[in-house]
Amino acid sequence: MATELHVAARKISSVNPATGEILRELECAGESDVHAAVARARSAQGDWAEIGVRKRIAVLREFQRRLHKRKSEIAEAITREAGKPVAEALTTEVLVVLDAARFLIDNAYRLLRDEPLPHGNLATKLKRGRLVHEPYGVVGIISPWNYPFSIPATETLAALVAGNAVVLKPSEFTSLVALELESLLHAAGIPKDVFQLVVGDGTTGAALIHSQIDKLVFTGSVATGKRIAVAAAERLLPVMLELGGKDPMLVLDDADVDVASSAAIWGAFVNAGQTCLSVERCYVHRTLYESFLRACAEKTKKLRVGHGLDPETDVGPMIHERQLRIVEAHVEDAVTRGARLLVGGSRLTELGPSFYKPTVLADVTHEMRIMREETFGPVLPVAAFDSDDEAVQLANDSEFGLAACVWTHDDARGARLARRIQAGTVMVNDVVSCFGISEAPHGGVKSSGVGRAHGRFGLEEMVRLKYVDSDLMPGMKKVWWYGYGMSFARQMEGFLDMQFARGVGARLRGALRAAGVIRRKPL
Repeated sequence: MATELHVAARKISSVNPATGEILRELECAGESDVHAAVARARSAQGDWAEIGVRKRIAVLREFQRRLHKRKSEIAEAITREAGKPVAEALTTEVLVVLDAARFLIDNAYRLLRDEPLPHGNLATKLKRGRLVHEPYGVVGIISPWNYPFSIPATETLAALVAGNAVVLKPSEFTSLVALELESLLHAAGIPKDVFQLVVGDGTTGAALIHSQIDKLVFTGSVATGKRIAVAAAERLLPVMLELGGKDPMLVLDDADVDVASSAAIWGAFVNAGQTCLSVERCYVHRTLYESFLRACAEKTKKLRVGHGLDPETDVGPMIHERQLRIVEAHVEDAVTRGARLLVGGSRLTELGPSFYKPTVLADVTHEMRIMREETFGPVLPVAAFDSDDEAVQLANDSEFGLAACVWTHDDARGARLARRIQAGTVMVNDVVSCFGISEAPHGGVKSSGVGRAHGRFGLEEMVRLKYVDSDLMPGMKKVWWYGYGMSFARQMEGFLDMQFARGVGARLRGALRAAGVIRRKPL
């Protein structure tokens, strides 16, 4: 019977998107496997939390050392399974994780230790309060394929250093990268039951959502995120959702066209555009519009598309056929509705099954799908605007609100516009790199999600906040206890006047009325 079950088990294939080669087949964890993993994690979590923050930080330091030693090996593994150039794997994945570990090593003890909480209310001056940061218990993480190392690793490190156990379900397209993360963590000293991997497809992810985890961290599409939120609401499971974006780039009339155009093509085409922080909408002041378009088109033509393991490659393949078809549909819809195709717009079948030419579109409008739906591919759609107010209105005309960027020589002007843009992050004169700033929170508003990863706020997502209050006079009855009576009400009126009345005289009269409370004898 066991053999029959093994034969019938669902399998997934890890595929090199550049070549279509099957790298490895893996069995999907079933519902019982997932529930068993969560149960083991729960049993192990208490001991992990008990060792204390300093010892957990020491494990992170060892993880960081081992990752640095294997940096090139890990980058190449990412490239084989996700397609991006090795240089990008090093900068946007390995570097990000090494620095996230650095941030937690330097700051986790300070951020997680008990925090004294002073009391301003005179009635509570004989109390001492403190905030305690306690781990949730078991954190479930469902991570995507586009950044298969940096996203799950940064979330996992924060959860682990806070004292949680983690059960990670990686994307079915990039399970081998997750296995590399698992190997690094266990070698660094994370107990095997404290960090576990459950490989599988959507069914495996659904089993994790419905298991007895204490918090769920999900990165993926809006549609899936909404379904997860509904499922989590059934038992009030806390969730952190990062659901992608349609990030706008605003190029103001005083911007440097050469610099901004270089930023635009990198921001649009990095990881073949498969980045939640990609420039998916670009708005350029009309006075710079044509020169900006020419610069983008010329620079895009110079990009070298190819296999990520080739060190000369700038843009690698897309992850799979389904994503490529979305890009084709968005470009076709835009051209049909009047957009100008300046560069690209077709597959590169001679390179492999999943390559698409980096594409620049001009004269796009918000009636086109490419300006409203997440494209997640190597396309830069550009539109003109006439005023700062119009640029902000266009930027905010979206269901998404993950990030945005503003390009200008006037930093104060850029900062003013940044405050008006509805997004979790706005960069002035830079793009995408906010994800690599370990101190900065990562997350969005509107349909881009709930909660924050990275930095102090990402660490706070991994703990429950508890307030602990100690009374300094444990043998004394509190004056506000029963029984009340008319005199007590008058004393309380006086006490309120003593603290909050306008004018010194009114406060002194209040203090005299309240003085009798000292002689009061509660039940």
